[in-house]
Amino acid sequence: MGIKPLGARVVIKKIEAEEKTASGILLTGSAKERPQMAEVVAVGPGTDDEKMELKVGDKVIFSQYAGTDVKYDGEEYSIMSQRDILATVE
Repeated sequence: MGIKPLGARVVIKKIEAEEKTASGILLTGSAKERPQMAEVVAVGPGTDDEKMELKVGDKVIFSQYAGTDVKYDGEEYSIMSQRDILATVE
């Protein structure tokens, strides 16, 4: 990974929303919800005030409008503060 976040920030790659409902109905692009689940691909070192609690590979749920979207090497990522991560998924 060529992006190294600073402080208590993380880089995530969003996990795309399902294209099909549970009953099998296909959703168009505009009907899909914006994904709120992601995989952590890089973490910063943390700060004196905020210890880094996440690690690379964690699956997380994050605030809907959090972070800054960036494109790197043809892939889309989001960089956000660890505070914008709501939970980890096991």
